[in-house]
Amino acid sequence: QVQLVESGGGLVQAGGSLRLSCAASGRTMNIYTMGWFRPAPGKEREFVATISGSGISTYYGDSVKGRFTISRDNAKNTVYLQMNSLKPEDTGTYYCASKEGILNARERTSYPYWGQGTQVTVSS
Repeated sequence: QVQLVESGGGLVQAGGSLRLSCAASGRTMNIYTMGWFRPAPGKEREFVATISGSGISTYYGDSVKGRFTISRDNAKNTVYLQMNSLKPEDTGTYYCASKEGILNARERTSYPYWGQGTQVTVSS
């Protein structure tokens, strides 16, 4: 079993930055792919970014590519999402998720473990 706790959300003006954190516990985390998801119109949760267990491979959703950066510190069992150049459409609850292996890492349904989410609000 893996427990995930997100933090770092808040209110920021458009163009600003936030860094989200996801603290993991329960297993040796360096074997787990970690992902971030958020709600989107017409979707339950939209893929934002993912990072492999080693941290070597990263993937991003088209809407955040070039603005967001995912990273991890396995010594601290923590994954980060640095969000720059924020836009009002980035507003939402951001969820951290984990799974074994990198296969289908963009697919929400492939992740068995989820955090409770942290709210991000971007004002115009």
